[in-house]
Amino acid sequence: MARQILEPEQKALEINLDDKIYGTFAEIGAGQEVARHFFQVGAAAGTIAKTMSAYDKIYSDAIYGVEGSGRYVCESRLYKMLDHEYDLMNNRLQQSRPDTCFFVFADTVAAINYTRTIKGDGWLGCRFQLDPDGAPNEIVLHVKLKDQNNTLQQQAIGILGVNLLYGCYKYSKDPDTFIQSLQDNLEGRIKIDMMRMTGPDFRELDNRLLSLLLVKNNLCDVAMFDASGKNIHASEFLYKKNLLVVRGSYRPTTLVNMDMMKTGFAQFKNEAEVDPSKSFLIAEITMDNLLSDGKLNEQDFLDRAELLNSLGYMVMVSNCTDHRKIIHYFSDYKVKFYGFVVGVRELLNLINEKYYQNLDGQLLAAFGKLFMRNVKLYVYPAMQEGSAELMNAHNLPIPNGIKFLYKHLLDSDQIVDLENYNPDILHIYSKEVLRMLRADEAGWENYLSSKVVGLIKEKCLFNYPCQRMEFEY
Repeated sequence: MARQILEPEQKALEINLDDKIYGTFAEIGAGQEVARHFFQVGAAAGTIAKTMSAYDKIYSDAIYGVEGSGRYVCESRLYKMLDHEYDLMNNRLQQSRPDTCFFVFADTVAAINYTRTIKGDGWLGCRFQLDPDGAPNEIVLHVKLKDQNNTLQQQAIGILGVNLLYGCYKYSKDPDTFIQSLQDNLEGRIKIDMMRMTGPDFRELDNRLLSLLLVKNNLCDVAMFDASGKNIHASEFLYKKNLLVVRGSYRPTTLVNMDMMKTGFAQFKNEAEVDPSKSFLIAEITMDNLLSDGKLNEQDFLDRAELLNSLGYMVMVSNCTDHRKIIHYFSDYKVKFYGFVVGVRELLNLINEKYYQNLDGQLLAAFGKLFMRNVKLYVYPAMQEGSAELMNAHNLPIPNGIKFLYKHLLDSDQIVDLENYNPDILHIYSKEVLRMLRADEAGWENYLSSKVVGLIKEKCLFNYPCQRMEFEY
């Protein structure tokens, strides 16, 4: 059955009428609207122990502590709010309300300003119990506000906050439904590009899956997690840094994939514009690639993520077949220099697609938006069919109508060949390796690192026939 979408007033009233749910609302910055919904629908005394609005920075520092970064709309501020308010409530009310599930809702938000220099974004979180005797859980998210009006953005935060608290108690056992419910009555008005769910009731949840679900449900185009599998947000680590993105299927992560990342990052960090100490490499998996078999396989995604994380890589799942969308997303964080490592065949497909779709004369404009001064494409070679010659950036069969533009990009070093690659592994293709390992065909291990092979066998990744290995033992 389709889920019934309730109005925020209906959700707030349902929470208010549940005598087991009781807690605190703490809102700073532009996020002042969530508690109002619960007051307006009535029966708020059954839900609200306290509301807090510390708009002034000095007051906020006195309550929650000084923010070392100087920023108040940030992840660390949200956690300080949750910690402080939950401890207060627990200390003051635990003995008098032993049968109550406590919660703290907190947000710190900057809405769009008069001069439009602030677009509008914020951090929201809820620490909550599902069992009066249980330890609390926690859901934290980052939101981008799409309305072009301050009042509308504040209204959107109010609705989102109600959706978040309602989802904590109604949909916490179903992350996909929970994420979908955050958009209730907000279609097209928000983007959520980071979410984390932790606590005793989420022990079985792999948080990396949340990044995939956010993109799958069109709540964002880009979501990321670090090498430990922790969901992260660009604003917390990438501001004014340098970024190298390596797109691939990673199904599985072959020696070629690893060579692309190793040689690409070494060459990227050697650029005159790049400070190596302020540079990050991210492995990107696109939704197009994840859907290449016709439907989304969540376990297949987690298998890819498991290998990449075990090798020490951050991972980005995106809905950005066009690299310009990635640049647009990260522009909010003033990334200084971008690099993209692409296979030579991928580059040829990109050029042909742009060329043959150039029916309106906008080819130059399209490439101009991609190849800005702070963007460089690093091209990894491939073997040519029926030839011993390698195909690289300089001998690519470019359509005649675009040769002048392509030569300009080569001459200006915005498209360059990757150097120091391993020529002895260019015969390796992920699809063939996947077929071989699923059949446990002799020799598939030769195309992967020993660590990757060990993980595939240990955890039966990509439908590796582990029962055969167990039988042999």
